[in-house]
Amino acid sequence: MVNTWDITIPQLTGKEKRKAYIYLPESYIHEDTERYPVLYMFDGHNVFFDSHATYGKCWGMAEYMDCTETPLIIVAIECNHSPDFGRLKEYSPFDFSDPQFGRITGKGKITMDWFVNTLKPYIDERYRTLADRPHTFIAGSSMGGLMSLYAVLKYNHIFSGAGVLSPSLWTDPHKIEMLIRTAPVRKDTVIYMDYGEEEFCSHPGMKKLFNRTVSLLSDRPVLLTSRIVPGGTHCEASWERQLPFLIHTLMYSI
Repeated sequence: MVNTWDITIPQLTGKEKRKAYIYLPESYIHEDTERYPVLYMFDGHNVFFDSHATYGKCWGMAEYMDCTETPLIIVAIECNHSPDFGRLKEYSPFDFSDPQFGRITGKGKITMDWFVNTLKPYIDERYRTLADRPHTFIAGSSMGGLMSLYAVLKYNHIFSGAGVLSPSLWTDPHKIEMLIRTAPVRKDTVIYMDYGEEEFCSHPGMKKLFNRTVSLLSDRPVLLTSRIVPGGTHCEASWERQLPFLIHTLMYSI
C-alpha cells in the first residue's frame, strides 16, 4: 500500500508543495504490533507510480516489495522540479561548475538536515518504525545516488546503510574523495553501489572515477557491495532491475 500527501520544505522552497510517498507492507496492516525498518528515498515521484514519473516509468518499487513480502517501510520525497536546476541544487552536497549547467550552489546539507530533523521524526512518530540507526537506510539514483552516498557518510549516526545507484560522481570528484577519506563511519556501515555498463560513456573518465570511488570506500570501515551492471543504462527501468541486489544488501543483516 502506498499513501501520498503534500508537504513543504520551507528551508528550500518556502510554501511550494511537493508530494511525499510512504509504502507500507501488507503485514503492517494485519499485524498491529510489528515494527519495521525504514528506507528513505530521493526522487519520490519516480519510485512507485508510472503516472507520476518524470519519463513515464517508475522503479516499480511497490510491486517488487509486495511480491517479495519484504518487511520494510519506504518513504520517498518528490524532488524540486524548478527549471533553474532546482533538483541539482537540492541534491548536490557541494557547489560545482559544469559546462552544461553552469555554476550550481549545492544545498544538499539543507536537504539532509530536513530529512534528518523534520521528516524522520515525523515518520517515527506516526508509523510503527524501528527508528534506531541499524534499521534506517537511504537510497537514490543519479544525483539522488550522490546524495545517498553523502548521507550515509556525513550522517552516519542516523543511516546504517545506503543504496547508491548510478551516482553523479562527476560533480566534484575531489570533494567526494575528501568526504570518503575523512567522514567518521562505523564499521557496520553497509553500502550498495552500482553503475550501468552503458552509462560510462556519459562523462569522460567515469569508469575510472567509479573504480576510484570503490577503492576509496574499500579502504574505510564499510561493508561495500559494488557492481557494474551488464547493459545497465541511466533510467528507472534499469534501476528497477537492480532492486533485488539493493534490497537484499540493505536487509541482509536484519
